[in-house]
Amino acid sequence: MTDRTRPIGVFDSGVGGLTVLRKLAALLPDEDLLYLGDTARVPYGNKSAGTVQTYTHQCTRFLLGQSVKLIVVACNTVSAVALQVATDLSPVPVVGMIQPAASAAIRSSSNGKIGIIGTYATVGSKAYEKTIRALDAQHSPAVYAQACPLFVPLAEEGWHHHAATHLIAEEYLAPLKAAGVDTLIMGCTHYPLLADVIGQVMPGVRLVDSGEESAVVARDILTAADEAQRERTTPRRIDCYITDRPTTFAAVAERFLGFPLSNIHQIAIDDLPVLHEED
Repeated sequence: MTDRTRPIGVFDSGVGGLTVLRKLAALLPDEDLLYLGDTARVPYGNKSAGTVQTYTHQCTRFLLGQSVKLIVVACNTVSAVALQVATDLSPVPVVGMIQPAASAAIRSSSNGKIGIIGTYATVGSKAYEKTIRALDAQHSPAVYAQACPLFVPLAEEGWHHHAATHLIAEEYLAPLKAAGVDTLIMGCTHYPLLADVIGQVMPGVRLVDSGEESAVVARDILTAADEAQRERTTPRRIDCYITDRPTTFAAVAERFLGFPLSNIHQIAIDDLPVLHEED
């Protein structure tokens, strides 16, 4: 018998994935959610692919140990270089960031010019470009990518509408404006917090939130499999596990989520499942 009460698992290298958790919480209000933030080893973006794959293996096994019914990989770096690791390991569905956002961008664009902003690691992987061109090989959209590394600390600092943020956005986004993109993928889970500024700099351009698109895919998968929670009679539970607890974590988490987290648990990296050779 299907156990619809099992939670949805979400993991990221840090706090950015909390914007994805926020979308899931809004889209699936009856579902319990379990978030794992590997805050002790953030960022993943400057690690080798092999290291990211090892971390992904550990995080996936941790969530499976919590009996989740679906896993959302709320990290663009993992989605770019290690999604297959999670997919191969997991008996439950795994949803990444890249394909849902790429599909949404293709549907949105009318002029065939799609922009992507992300971290150096995500942009350097060319995962979005490859996915877009594979999904729409017939029309071969023009894809323009731009790394925006300073957006991450600005989002965590809460400078969502600061003049400095606007100036930096103007600098970063100028090549995409010049290219005439009509759709822009926010390919980092921090970036939706800066959506207002990005929209002001890129007026008339449709912004694609990779986390939101992944949440929609997760909902559709659960609905199709008849595993969505329904007729709930108890309050939903949101648990957050982190591998390090910076002094600012609770404040940053509330800023990203839009509501406070009441169930925050710190776990040691040594408590994450160990990767054995037979795995």
